[in-house]
Amino acid sequence: MTENNPDVMNQLAAKLGVSPELQFYDVYSLDEYELLAHIPRPAFALLVIIPLSPAWDKDRMDEDAETEDYAGFGSGEPVIWFKQTIGNACGSIGLLHSVVNGPAVDFINPNSDLADIRERAIPLDMTSRAKMLYDNGSFETAHKSVELVGDTSAAHMDGHAGQHFVSYVKSKGKLWELEGSRKGPIDRGELAEDEDVLSPRALELGLKRIMKVESDAGGGDLRFSCIALSRKQ
Repeated sequence: MTENNPDVMNQLAAKLGVSPELQFYDVYSLDEYELLAHIPRPAFALLVIIPLSPAWDKDRMDEDAETEDYAGFGSGEPVIWFKQTIGNACGSIGLLHSVVNGPAVDFINPNSDLADIRERAIPLDMTSRAKMLYDNGSFETAHKSVELVGDTSAAHMDGHAGQHFVSYVKSKGKLWELEGSRKGPIDRGELAEDEDVLSPRALELGLKRIMKVESDAGGGDLRFSCIALSRKQ
């Protein structure tokens, strides 16, 4: 299983300007309450690294074939999504998607690099937004500063050998799947007011949907790793 390390993501989040009142936590189980009890609820984001199996790859291509390139921008967007054009940065883009959407926004420090990135991103279309991030020296510096931190060097941050980082966030009553290599943010369905990204319904609509794609295709266990973003205990 490729590592998805809370310590590294917490460091990157802090460098960009997320309050220490927010933290990432390891997710040890999707179903056993006792193994989720250490995560304060509600959880604001679920960040997953998943191997790109043939079944999931086909599912992604089939979905994207029926989808136009994302055209959203402005303050009315339900989520802020970034098309990834920076090489070896899918982990950092996943982190970004996790902290600039939903309730996590309230924990962005004013006047921080992250606050500036988010403010500048809002009025831009997909192409201009990607270029803004590509040219952003603060984002590049923060990303590079944590490349060698953790047990598996940069691998857990960047994704490699077909690994993909996917962020799930709840925004405006819906579960959103955010990944920089797709055509845009994906609305996975409605969530009730008392449901978060670790609720059974959110998991069924999101991560477990991918697991089912793999299972239905006759694949084995999907070797994913995930961490959840929540308030500090």
